[in-house]
Amino acid sequence: MFLKEATIEKVNEVCKNTMVEHLGIELTEIGADYLAGRMPVDHRTRQPMGLLHGGASVALAETLGSAACALTINQKHQYCVGMEINANHVKSVTQGEVVYGKVSPLHIGKKTQVWEIRITNENGQLVCISRITMAIIDKKEDDQKKTT
Repeated sequence: MFLKEATIEKVNEVCKNTMVEHLGIELTEIGADYLAGRMPVDHRTRQPMGLLHGGASVALAETLGSAACALTINQKHQYCVGMEINANHVKSVTQGEVVYGKVSPLHIGKKTQVWEIRITNENGQLVCISRITMAIIDKKEDDQKKTT
């Protein structure tokens, strides 16, 4: 499903000097139909009570969904952007722990994709369930020249 040339190293390289790196998000595994990553619960990702900030969970979810989508398209001719994301936060996580995310496809279309992201704690318990809808947009001819 994912592009054959896709590697975790390449995906993490693209994330350097972005919010992804700032939050400590690291993509860890590409499977046949999933992408996985992790994020620390620390001073960058916690809310004042010392718990994982819901917005940080959404940032992890969007990172995984966007990266997964990007790994399914021809990036010379298309790009993907988030259209909608939702998240249900079902369990708290305290500072000092790590959360793990795994994204799997629900729908892979020509112009839209829908992905489910499950975020769990170190014990495998569900922390957040999220769904993201991605738009696939054709690049303009000028944009295609910039990427070749």
